Amino acid sequence: MFKAIGKYHLLLLHLHTQTHSNTFNFTLFFSRILTNFIFTALLGFKKSAKPFKDYYDGWFKALKNTFLPQLRHAMSSSSTSSPILLASHVEVIHRHLLKFYEALDLAASNDVSQLLYPDWKNPFEKPFLWLGDLHPYLFINLLRSFITQSEIDQEILDPSHQNWDMVMAWKSPSKRLTNRVDQIECGLRLMVPALSARARDAQAAFVEKLAIEWGKCEGLKEEMKGVIAESAAAEMEELVGVFVDANRLRRSVISDILSVTDVNQAAVFLEALAQFLVGFRNRELLSKFDKCSLEL
Repeated sequence: MFKAIGKYHLLLLHLHTQTHSNTFNFTLFFSRILTNFIFTALLGFKKSAKPFKDYYDGWFKALKNTFLPQLRHAMSSSSTSSPILLASHVEVIHRHLLKFYEALDLAASNDVSQLLYPDWKNPFEKPFLWLGDLHPYLFINLLRSFITQSEIDQEILDPSHQNWDMVMAWKSPSKRLTNRVDQIECGLRLMVPALSARARDAQAAFVEKLAIEWGKCEGLKEEMKGVIAESAAAEMEELVGVFVDANRLRRSVISDILSVTDVNQAAVFLEALAQFLVGFRNRELLSKFDKCSLEL
């Protein structure tokens, strides 16, 4: 299992290096720090009465301790009712994922800054975040890892280890599926840069206006409150829209994948995705990550 977790994290490391610039964006970095400082220190904005972290902890525990084990049990079952049972558990995990993004959208209207820069994510997760949650390329790259798999490990091929239908699920993916994956990737190449640009422009406009008005008010706190509140309101409205659109894109990619896969393929895909999410909080991996040192 740990071997599988490592495989998918390496896959995403490749994704991260391919989709993020190697140049440190100091302006964006500064604007994020400044934005969070202004919201809490100057405007007195408070986090929601129930931090989203509490919701996420409950959602994560349900995935790890209930839904993922149930899906795996259905995947290993060889009874005559197993296809129906498997389909029901695939739907349960799908709905669990959609419910998470629906909850994110609802929370965004209250405090989107808490969600764009989530402090409940550990250092191992944060490099893979895009606009508050996992990059949608993650889902499609994970799917590609099954489609392009040219060799199947002989240990996995042993039918005594698991349901043979699961082993053979990705042996011959349909042309319809591969064509749809190409279409999804094409859409992501258009949507991801557009949403990133909207978020960047909203932050840049906020910082620029703030700098101008700060000079006019000579940094007086009381006079600045009105100016900052006006700028913050405009930026937050746009960022909420960007955040909701990013979640809509994530939901769409997952649903599109499941719409063109059969029940066995969908089960294997969702099991891997769920294990990937669970793997972020694997104590062994986190311990190794914490021991890494960076030489300056």
